[in-house]
Amino acid sequence: MSGDVAEIQQTERQALVIPPEEHPVRDEDIDPDALSILRRLRDAGHAGYLVGGGVRDLYIGKRPKDFDISTDAHPGQLRKIFRNSRTIGRRFRLVQVFFRDNKIIEVSTLRSQSEYDEDGAPDQVLPSNNTFGTLEEDAFRRDLTINSLFYEIEHQTVIDYVGGVQDLTDGIVRLVGDPDRRIIRDPVRMLRAVRHAARAGFTIEAATWEAIIRHRDKLELCPPSRLRDELLKDLQSGKSRAWVELALETGVFAVLFPFYSELLNGPDGAEVKEELSARLSTADRICSEGGKLGKVLVDDALLFALLLHPWAKRQFGLPQPDAKLARRLASTVRDGLDAAFSARLNQPRATLDTITVLFINSAAFQDCARTGKWPGWMKKKSYFNDCSRFAICLNEAEGGAAADLSLFVKILPPSSRPAQPAPTAAAVFASPESSRSSSGGSYSPAFSSSPEGIFGLRKDGVNLRLF
Repeated sequence: MSGDVAEIQQTERQALVIPPEEHPVRDEDIDPDALSILRRLRDAGHAGYLVGGGVRDLYIGKRPKDFDISTDAHPGQLRKIFRNSRTIGRRFRLVQVFFRDNKIIEVSTLRSQSEYDEDGAPDQVLPSNNTFGTLEEDAFRRDLTINSLFYEIEHQTVIDYVGGVQDLTDGIVRLVGDPDRRIIRDPVRMLRAVRHAARAGFTIEAATWEAIIRHRDKLELCPPSRLRDELLKDLQSGKSRAWVELALETGVFAVLFPFYSELLNGPDGAEVKEELSARLSTADRICSEGGKLGKVLVDDALLFALLLHPWAKRQFGLPQPDAKLARRLASTVRDGLDAAFSARLNQPRATLDTITVLFINSAAFQDCARTGKWPGWMKKKSYFNDCSRFAICLNEAEGGAAADLSLFVKILPPSSRPAQPAPTAAAVFASPESSRSSSGGSYSPAFSSSPEGIFGLRKDGVNLRLF
């Protein structure tokens, strides 16, 4: 028996099963389509559970962003039960069930503790394998105790193997199992712990915090594209200011963005932190308040530009008021961004080019943002929408007028807005690549009620526009 298996067996305990009268989760609070999946699984003879963030948010009175489901049914069985679905994933197969209005609910098969069954050294990174398992095994393989809860509709009980309910009550973020071992096996778990602490306003448990401090440099072992995707979740969360404060305190920020270290540790360190917080606060307001009105449409490039601006303005001497000199800076700015930032996070070239355009045009656009008057020639520029919104964000961050949310939100009619205010993490974002139509058409859904498409999928693909 490997040491990892022995460790888990020592920490195992009987599941805490909480009856409906002792917890706040109710069927009527669950998305109707997610509830229908759970009922169809039950009717087909399978066990189905609402899992992860959906249970966590409902337990603390928030509206979940996602309603993920786990089951003992295998992907092939799920495809037979849900014809409006597809199978995705390489490391572990998931089934996505499609509904109208672009809604997708992911259904996964319960997983085993495969990482604990490895006989390798405890400092090895988690291997790329996953096997099906039991409810108990699935609970122990999850990252955080507060994300390891299950809700089943048959008896309306919450099932807790790892003490997640108590941690929710106490406002604590804790890694499941030994934090050193869990982080070494997958360093991205550090980012998830920081994220959930920032989003919920929770405290990171002492052993988890100390393990993050010890192993933060191991984030260098993670694929750049994976770090980029995790970072985008934080920038899109509506809690990015709280995230950056925790990331700075743990030292995770310095690992992700080492080019910031000299500034943060220098005489202007306090000013840089203040600027960084102000820019992310603007992004948070757009994401959180805009999410109450409709779908927030914010490009990845805009979010990254706000994150990088305090460093870039000092590194490249921005804003450059002379338009000709600003254009000459373009290659310098682009090369500098590529070396310091893009290569580390595997940024697409289009994102890098857009950030460069935002920076070199910031002077002229900020002047107009302060007055609210935009010359006709400027409106004709292909980059007007991107640069004007970036300048409006900077203007708010520097104490100017609040950004107009209508510039960042696809407004929904009152009848289709959420019945209750959506949490900040519920904002939906569109990337530049998926948000512009070459035909210039207006916003249209990826799924329609037309019977012509497979499962409602439009034959002409996705046509989304920011404006």
